[in-house]
Amino acid sequence: MSLIPSIEAFAPELTAIRQDLHAHPEIGFEELRTGGIVAEKLESWGIETHRGVGRTGVIGILHGKRGPGRRIGLRADMDALPMDEMTNLPYRSTIPGRFHGCGHDGHTTMLLGAARYLAEHNDFAGTAVFIFQPAEEGLGGARAMIADRLFERFPCDEVYGMHNAPRLDPGKVSIFPGPAMAGADFFDIRIKGRGGHGARPESSRDPIVIASALVQALQSIVSRNANPLEAVVLSVTQIHSGTAHNIIPEEATLAGTMRAFSPELAELVRGRMRAIIAGIAAAFEVEIDLNMSNTFTVLVNHEAETAAYADAIKDIVGAENLLTEPFPVMGSEDFADMLEAVPGAYCWVGHAGDVPVHNPGFVLDDGILPVGASILARIVERRLAIAP
Repeated sequence: MSLIPSIEAFAPELTAIRQDLHAHPEIGFEELRTGGIVAEKLESWGIETHRGVGRTGVIGILHGKRGPGRRIGLRADMDALPMDEMTNLPYRSTIPGRFHGCGHDGHTTMLLGAARYLAEHNDFAGTAVFIFQPAEEGLGGARAMIADRLFERFPCDEVYGMHNAPRLDPGKVSIFPGPAMAGADFFDIRIKGRGGHGARPESSRDPIVIASALVQALQSIVSRNANPLEAVVLSVTQIHSGTAHNIIPEEATLAGTMRAFSPELAELVRGRMRAIIAGIAAAFEVEIDLNMSNTFTVLVNHEAETAAYADAIKDIVGAENLLTEPFPVMGSEDFADMLEAVPGAYCWVGHAGDVPVHNPGFVLDDGILPVGASILARIVERRLAIAP
């Protein structure tokens, strides 16, 4: 491990920033305190700062002292999850129902560390663009920034991102070209039944029975319609209905997600969902509404930028700790939308702990902070080392 010495020296300050952000989590498009801290830090280091991009996003612009050159974007997400924390950490969340259970507080801090180092040692030709993105967790923060003309206002020739990875050993970093994270749809289903007395089910159209049948039928799509050699997931993650023991409710609602790497396969699943829902609605003589939204694009790492990122990663963690074997995951990431607009790459940085992200007991290892910050700083130094 060859961390950048300056970043290693101020690592305790990065830990303090991260733990403060952790204690005060904010969900998507509510990152006012977080964005304010980010902007104040950037401004204190002499970095040109723009607030309110994509509603609550923050952009930092740093020009290298060696003159013009390429423009390299570095992106971190800032939002927390709408869930409770169950860790008993001394700096645990102070806000009920809000928790940095995916480590975005760490991503924000690592990018701040890279920005500070580059501001203090800006011996490069070109421009570093620091992108602090809101609302990654399914609310379309990347799309909001792009719609706010992110890359027209702050052009980037390349863009890079990263995520913490408790599934990897500390010091290991994974990156590979091509499809790396699945695209995702979110769906909501509303069953409009007929309520009644629990003792007289024959007079009702029981939405709970219908919901149960629908969940089972939807599971047949992956097992009986999709090519078993292609990755696809369909998960019903919510069922809501009923108010009392003796009342058959009027309605039931379901929600969930579909993940796939292939646009054709995703459309097959959507079509089968619509057909199954129509069939069950007819069979039970009820009305069922489906609302489906494409929330995440497939994340595809560009080949040349992946190779460049890999070289920067090797500088920091060593070639022996760089994992390049393709390992696509069914999780999704809206950095994919930025990679559709600008070539770039995304990596995963391992750290201590075995509790997965999105678990109420997840703990981010602060030892990852100088590692991630060093990698982000190094890709800028490498890509902007020589004036064109």
